[in-house]
Amino acid sequence: MIYSLRNPIVLAVLATIGLFLVGSTFAVVPETRQAVVLRFGKPVRIYNSYKPNEVFGHTGAGLKVRAPLLDQIVWIDKRVQSVTMERQQVLSTDQLRLQVDAFARYRIVDPQRMYISAGSEERVQDALKPILGSALRNELGKRRADLLLSPERGEVMTNIQRNLNLVARQYGAQIIDVRIMRTDLPDGTPLQGAFQRMRSAREQEALTLRAEGARRAQLIRAQADADAAKIYAASFGKDPQFYDFYRAMQSYQTSFAQENSGETTAILSPDNDYLRQFRGR
Repeated sequence: MIYSLRNPIVLAVLATIGLFLVGSTFAVVPETRQAVVLRFGKPVRIYNSYKPNEVFGHTGAGLKVRAPLLDQIVWIDKRVQSVTMERQQVLSTDQLRLQVDAFARYRIVDPQRMYISAGSEERVQDALKPILGSALRNELGKRRADLLLSPERGEVMTNIQRNLNLVARQYGAQIIDVRIMRTDLPDGTPLQGAFQRMRSAREQEALTLRAEGARRAQLIRAQADADAAKIYAASFGKDPQFYDFYRAMQSYQTSFAQENSGETTAILSPDNDYLRQFRGR
């Protein structure tokens, strides 16, 4: 027996068996991963499961013990993950076909449910992709295309996130955020047609605004002329002789001004009524 232990081959075999037993007994769970311990294919415990507002370093990660040869560990990412939706065509309520790219960010919050319902993280992503596309089409199909550039866009994203979360819970996941990366009109004839409809709508709106502006300007001018006439009448009515003198002076300035008269000559008799203001009172 002592000779056998001195045999290098026997020592190598024993060391290998020892390392195997240590490796199958102890496991180091990192902070970024969750460990689902399986015994005969059924989950028996979870290490480092996600908890809201947990403090780094006090999450349950570290060195863990399991039954050798009986327990198997399935690793599940604890970090936020993303699922990208392939470009989808969406028909808005104003009959515009939009090409939309979107993505959702999620986290596995119930690893046991995730393993039972999906088996792997890849299957969770495969399940969420079509649901994200369906929720996006249903929600954007209730809106006009221009609302995607307005503050109402946030409400659209909230509704999509809520609907997607209902499905994600079945896989032990929680949707954190949904975002539209890009929204384009389709290339070719539909794009040109959409541009033409937008141009026609803006031109019609501009004509309406111009007509309304002209109508308001005319009303303002009419009211201003009426107010001015009323003020003149009230002012000159207080002193008719001064009004007559003022009008005569304006007429003289127009008729006899040097820059206007040039070589024009006017011959009038001294008792002409037009020159009455020169005679005094």
